Order: sequence, then structure tokens, then C-alpha cells
Amino acid sequence: MQNPRQIAFLALREVHRRGAFADAALDRAFGNSQLNALDRRLVTELVYGSVRRMRSIDFIIDKLATKKSSQQPPELRTILHLGLYQLEYLNQIPPSAAVNTTVQLAKENGFSGLSSFVNGLLRQYIRLTDNDLNPLTVSNYKSTVERLGIMHSFPEWLVKMWIEQIGETETEQLCEWFNQSPTIDLRINPLKSSICQIEAAFKSHKISTSRLPNLPQALRLNGSIGAIQNLPGYSEGWWTIQDSSAQLVTHLLGPQPGETIIDACAAPGGKTTHSAELMQDTGTIHACDKTASRLKKLKENADRLQMKSIKIHTGDSRHFPEFVNLADRVLLDAPCSGLGTLHRRADARWRHTPENIQQQSQLQSELLANAATFVKPGGVLVYATCTIHPLENETVIRSFLNSNPHWQIEPPTIDLPVQPSPEGWVKVWPHRHHMDGFFMVRLKQD
Repeated sequence: MQNPRQIAFLALREVHRRGAFADAALDRAFGNSQLNALDRRLVTELVYGSVRRMRSIDFIIDKLATKKSSQQPPELRTILHLGLYQLEYLNQIPPSAAVNTTVQLAKENGFSGLSSFVNGLLRQYIRLTDNDLNPLTVSNYKSTVERLGIMHSFPEWLVKMWIEQIGETETEQLCEWFNQSPTIDLRINPLKSSICQIEAAFKSHKISTSRLPNLPQALRLNGSIGAIQNLPGYSEGWWTIQDSSAQLVTHLLGPQPGETIIDACAAPGGKTTHSAELMQDTGTIHACDKTASRLKKLKENADRLQMKSIKIHTGDSRHFPEFVNLADRVLLDAPCSGLGTLHRRADARWRHTPENIQQQSQLQSELLANAATFVKPGGVLVYATCTIHPLENETVIRSFLNSNPHWQIEPPTIDLPVQPSPEGWVKVWPHRHHMDGFFMVRLKQD
């Protein structure tokens, strides 16, 4: 099967019908096809984009069709999503091509009798937008929260939470940022290469890169790059992929050669291997995770980067009494909602609720209380998440400090591209700092 739109439809059907993760559904769809690089990019854009913009597209269907989107046959709704996504968000595709291929999709997937409805709805949408009557921009919304939620396709509880933290203007900027395609950052492995050597290697392959301030190992790739494993230096272990904000976490931890480090939730190993690099691969890093499949990825990364100091432990970090008072430094990169990385995880915005965030916060508090027992007297603990929800960050830390008066925040002493808060923690807002949303704080025992 070589029709990219049919492949996108099959992936989206799995997302909507079975609740599959968009990236997993996409991988399975690609596994049954032999698309060229250009078509693969189109399928990826259609799947991730349609999932991201689901609320906006459903709103358009609700405005134009007699039946609401929720009342449409589910697979027809998916086909309409694909057509409307191309018309609204993909300027490079001619409207006639978007309409014709969507009508063809309907015919090929059991909706021949409704193909004229599909054709009519899409052409009605084109007429409206040609006359500056796009339903997304001309509708009367009940509130700012509803307007931002529908226009940028986010659940209202998320929009409301962001407005409470950063106001309406910045919330709109954040929504726009999360709807962009993500950048790819590399972390240079200084034990095998140098930033200058890698810049030169990428330049020789006509791949543009840029350095990032206050992150000595970071390089951002600009433009399309193709398959990661085909890039220069990958198999030699010269670099690994890691977003710049995640690199900040390990610099805040500050591991030193010869120390004992515990990475309590380590997989897939980005911060574990970064610690090994900063320690010049001397000392010991105990890397724990309860998911064996994710630890396999950590081992593959460590082997490719040729790290010797990492010892892998399978299991929940709350069940390792042998680690008590063992470590000079402990990193708890806690499992979280990932609400700082919504541009990378197309469906995450639809999977979370205020209720499961509350449950996540409870788990994070338990993990933090336990990880603190691993630290030697006078040692350091860094708590980090890739979420920007206060319940998973500030609330967890305040609760921990209230229960553990012999611990305190140690404000960063290194130069960071992000200004620490008055309390001493670091919160990365993507639209301000142009990197994944993150929270990190360094704690020390009295």
C-alpha cells in the first residue's frame, strides 16, 4: 500500500477506535508500507496534525454539517479530519487536491454513498474561507478560555490553568508554540567528539546547526534531516538526541568524576548518559527503572556512547533499601503528565484530566520522599519533571520541604539560559525559552 493519505487514515483510525498512541499507530502503519521520505513526512504531518487539531476541526464540522462531529460515523469523521486539516493548516497542498483525495478516501473506505456530502462540506469550507468567513475566526465565543481552546485545539481545563499562571496573551503564545513541529537538539558526547568536529561533519552533509547559549554540549538541528541513524557520528557515539531543557537538568545536578550517583527513574537514559559524560565515565551511576523495555533502550544508548560507569537496576526505586545513604547525588526525573512537551506528544493534551494529574502528584511525592533517603549527609538531590503543571512541581516541592525541615532549596550557581524563580527553582516555559517545558530544583540537606 503506497497511498500516503490511506496510510494516515489507517493510523488515525487506530488512534480513534482503539485509543492507540499516535506515534505507535504511525510506526505500525509505516511498517506495512514502503513510502519514500517525502510521503512519510506527509503521513506524519497528517496524523500528528489531525490529532493535535482535533477540537478545532470538530468545531468546523459542527458549524457546517447537519449532524455534529460526535454524531458522524467515526471513520467518516476521521476522513473529514484529514480533509479539513489539509485545507486549514497545510498551505502547500492545493485545495482541489485536498478535496479530491478526501472524497476518494471516502469511496475507498465504505462511504461511497456519502462522498457527495464530503465533497460538499469541504467545498463549503473553501467558499467560507475565501470570503473571510472561516468559522474558527468569525464565531462568537462565550469566553476567552473557549476561544483559545477551540482556535488552538486544547481542552479548556488546560487553557484555564495556563491563564491563571501566565495570563491570556502568553497563554495564546504557549498554545501557538505547542502546535508547531518540534525542533531536534543534540547533546555532544565530549568523551568521543567535540562540538566543532560535529558542526563540521553536519555542514559537510549540508545540515544546518546552531549552538544554544549556556549549554556547552547542545546543538540544534535546523530544517529536515532524514533518518537519525544515518546522520554523521551516530554509530560512533559522538552525540545523542536530547532536548536542551533536559540537558539543563543534569547540569543542575552537577555530577563530578568518581562520585556515586543514583538516577531513580532513569529510562530511556538521556540524563543517565549525560551524567556519565560529565563524570568522564568514572565513578558509578545506579540507573533504576521499573520498565524493562525502557531500560533496554537505556542500555542501547549507553553501549552506543560507550559508557562503562552505568549499572542498570530493574524495579521501582521505592524498593531498593540498599541505596539508603549511598549517593553523593540523586536525580529524580519523576514520571509526569508531560504537559511541557505537548508539541512532541500529539495526543497527550487529550489523554490527561485534572483527576489523573492529582494521582500523578501523589506518586511524585512518594518517589521524592523515598529518593531523599538515598542521599548521603550533605549530598544533593535534583527533582525534575517535563510538565508545567504546578500540582506536579511547586506543590510537590513545598509539601516535601514542609515535611522535611532539614532539607532546603539550593539556588543554581551556574549560568543558565533560564532565570531561576525567587524560591530557587527553575521553570522552563516553552514559548519564552524555545525549548521543552520543564521544572527542576536542586535540594540539599542541612
